Amino acid sequence: MKRFALACALLTATALTHAQQKLLPAQSEIVFVSKQMGVPVEGRFTRFDAQIAFDPKKADVGKASFTIDLASASLGSAETEAELKQPGWFNSAKAPQATFTSTGMKAVGANRFDIAGKLTIKGTTRDIVVPATLTQSGGNTTATGSFVIKRIDFKIGEGEWNDVSIVANEVTVRFKLALSGVPSL
Repeated sequence: MKRFALACALLTATALTHAQQKLLPAQSEIVFVSKQMGVPVEGRFTRFDAQIAFDPKKADVGKASFTIDLASASLGSAETEAELKQPGWFNSAKAPQATFTSTGMKAVGANRFDIAGKLTIKGTTRDIVVPATLTQSGGNTTATGSFVIKRIDFKIGEGEWNDVSIVANEVTVRFKLALSGVPSL
């Protein structure tokens, strides 16, 4: 019975530690870069959220999930932003969110981690691995990294925009996520 009580106490302490981890949106960003006729075009998502349960010393049991509001894509042009909401691009009226749910995490070096998971955009799900580097300062943790997706895999840019000679298939996603409550590295 003592072992059971100790196990329950440890699980509760772990849950409380993880429950205190929060995304700090004002200090975070998700940027995407595509090329249109060979010229880089940078945009960002202004609304996103995350649920994190992560201890850098026990990465293999960590969990992360992200939700991105696709209608929040910002490119600095109202006309282009309106076009991105259309069915051929993000179709944000029908598929308002992109999601990422981790399926595994592992340490790959000093403060570096690979986060495997499932990315879903417009109803299409693909397995991806997201590399992240963590730094800590002032009680907060910052996770940075980048990865590449192929937009056609997610049906982003259908119809006339399916031509990758106009808008490249590869889209680089860069992120800086500020988090509170992550244990020390």
